[in-house]
Amino acid sequence: MESRREFFIKSFKGLCLCAGGGFLATLALKADEGVFLRPPGAEDEERFLSKCIRCGLCVKACPYDTLKLASLLDAPANGTPFFKPREIPCYLCEDIPCIKDCPTDALDKNYLKKENGVKELKMGIAIVDSASCVAHWGIQCDACYRACPLIDKALKIETKRNERTAKHAFLLPVVDHEYCVGCGLCEKACITEEAAIRVLPRNYVLGKAGAHYVKGWDKQDENKLKNVGTQRKLDDKKAKDYLNAEDLL
Repeated sequence: MESRREFFIKSFKGLCLCAGGGFLATLALKADEGVFLRPPGAEDEERFLSKCIRCGLCVKACPYDTLKLASLLDAPANGTPFFKPREIPCYLCEDIPCIKDCPTDALDKNYLKKENGVKELKMGIAIVDSASCVAHWGIQCDACYRACPLIDKALKIETKRNERTAKHAFLLPVVDHEYCVGCGLCEKACITEEAAIRVLPRNYVLGKAGAHYVKGWDKQDENKLKNVGTQRKLDDKKAKDYLNAEDLL
């Protein structure tokens, strides 16, 4: 029979485990649920999480301290690298050291081989909030445009007549999703209290049209129509059954 001393020791250990578990659960519930971005080369979240070993080598390799490892107080999986562009954006190093130092290919090393390198990254997409962007108010501001490393490609300025004054033009920032790499330099440069231009993960932003739609200006896409008949096939019997339905008589 165990002594009273052993009984109390086991009970105390059990209470400590319960308290510790409750504390960790509380931390998890309080975790920052804000949007975050992954390092270059980690576009496929499922693939990235399956390969990332939480070693932190990409974090150490970043010369700008952009990347950090998630803790229990952060939204990303604990120990995985991420960054918040409003704090420190990705400065698009030409040699992409974070990818180069990744030991498991969790950060896709194909970007090290591609001719355009960092220009082909797809970390996220910048979105402009026209309600809070002062350029949409008529105030001349091109801070985000000037900060864009792919200026006049990923981020352009569109001029629009100001109907209210009939004297001034609106200089509006417009993002081209085909070129935007999601570095977040525009978000960092935004002058408003809360950034009026923000970079979001691509899966938050991009829709999917469906394979049955065809881009009329894309010759390759028009190949979908090669074996498609142009005559509509109508089911006469279905139409008659509908017209003869009891609830229509």
